[in-house]
Amino acid sequence: MPLRATCLAIAGMFLTWSGSSRAEEYSRTLTIATEGTYPPWAFAKPDGSYAGYEMDLVNILCLRMKVTCRVVTQDWNGLIPGLRVGQYDAIIASMGVTEERSKVVSFSIPYTRAPNGFLTTATDPLAHLPYGESSFDLTQEPQTARSALDALKAAFAGKVIGVQTGSTAAVFAEAYLQGLTVREYPSFEQLGLELAAGRINIAIANVTTFKTLMEAAPKGSLVMTGPTFSGGVLGSDTTNMAFRPDDDALRNAFNAALASVNRDGTNQALSEKWFGTDISIHD
Repeated sequence: MPLRATCLAIAGMFLTWSGSSRAEEYSRTLTIATEGTYPPWAFAKPDGSYAGYEMDLVNILCLRMKVTCRVVTQDWNGLIPGLRVGQYDAIIASMGVTEERSKVVSFSIPYTRAPNGFLTTATDPLAHLPYGESSFDLTQEPQTARSALDALKAAFAGKVIGVQTGSTAAVFAEAYLQGLTVREYPSFEQLGLELAAGRINIAIANVTTFKTLMEAAPKGSLVMTGPTFSGGVLGSDTTNMAFRPDDDALRNAFNAALASVNRDGTNQALSEKWFGTDISIHD
């Protein structure tokens, strides 16, 4: 699929970096891919440039690594295939670690923790789902999670569920919501439009994306509901950069830069700026 340049260029790399990986072990000019339709992680502005939490983060990481980075956008389903054939050097796109993805790419250390949850309209009966504000780990507590899922399936009967194609939410729906009506959409933005228009009753996605949709809709019209889930088919509930499996030097350099922003509070500040809460990784 064609790539669309974001006009984001990072130059003037003057900061001193003391990471263990030497810049000579990888290119000093890197191309980083993102989806670009997933606010507040990464999204297009009216002028065609891109902004968001991950855009700020990759800017800082590349500064600390003393490399020039160009960010390009790619449809979600094309991100990993494009990386594997060398169209770009890394992916930063709110991507979680799953068993299937780990077979074809290698991942950095995490930079956020964010489970999947549910969003609906305030007037839909699903606004009062059971197990509200509870969190379930599909790996660590499968039996407890299964009981919650059984209750949710009963509540979802006759309803229309929306997920983004290729997302962990889509995998979750396929694994645990069989027999229910699930519709897939190519972007998270379309999920929000379908929900607001009443064509779906509930959306499943990473909980950090809901804030943007709730703020864009009339006040109080969209609400989070029910529990959150992590583990199992959803992966570790973390977000990580993705690399080709043999790009060890590049991955190690980004790991060192990520560790530094996690350690010195930079990532926390970015998290609070874009999400209104701290979902950063703390050592």
